Amino acid sequence: MIEINLKPGQKRAKATSPLAGIGAQLKGLGQKIKDPYRIGALALGLGWLGYVGMAQLNTSGELAGLEPRLEQARAENQRFRAFLAEKKRLEAVRDSIQAQIATIKNVDGDRYGWPHILDEVARAVPAFTWLTDLQFIAVAPPVQVDTVTNLVVEPPPVQIQVSGRTVDIQGYTRLLRQLEDSPYLKDVTAISANTVLDQNRAVTAFVLKAAFQRPTRAEVTPDRPTTESAGHVDRPAPSQEN
Repeated sequence: MIEINLKPGQKRAKATSPLAGIGAQLKGLGQKIKDPYRIGALALGLGWLGYVGMAQLNTSGELAGLEPRLEQARAENQRFRAFLAEKKRLEAVRDSIQAQIATIKNVDGDRYGWPHILDEVARAVPAFTWLTDLQFIAVAPPVQVDTVTNLVVEPPPVQIQVSGRTVDIQGYTRLLRQLEDSPYLKDVTAISANTVLDQNRAVTAFVLKAAFQRPTRAEVTPDRPTTESAGHVDRPAPSQEN
């Protein structure tokens, strides 16, 4: 490329780098600042800027490292929310079932209580002993559900009072023992036993009480001895005809 100098006698200025001017200014600034306090303040400011820059870099690195953990925590939060929702649903189903069970027990809980009581008392009566009265002395209230624990509150057991007479005092004690052996009766207690005249004969009139209980399946065995197998007076078996 051809250059033409329109001003002869003047030398063309050489192109200089802009960084050279900055370097010269800094050099002049260094010559002007001779106060050591100013130099210390300048060094402190430069150090502070360097610290802020390093802290920013470290914070950015830590933030980048925490991003995966944040995503994992969000996924765990969603999973636990689904778990808690399912738990609440199952608890609602459980409460509904318990309420239905309580209703069924309230309606049908004592349906087979008295047949078991009559059967066990009849099984326990020995020879030369007869009953004059059998009645209940406490009626179980309806089954209730505890609103705090959602558990079925069992009612108190049905209690019965048995009155009878015997010509043999050993028959009275045998009746007590056989009632206590029954899996459907508990708390068998003698109330009174007095000698009275029945058709000009001295007999023992007794009164006792017991409570009905629901035995476990292991306590109810099909091979339980009856009064006939224990050597008592034979009794006719109930008819199987309709």
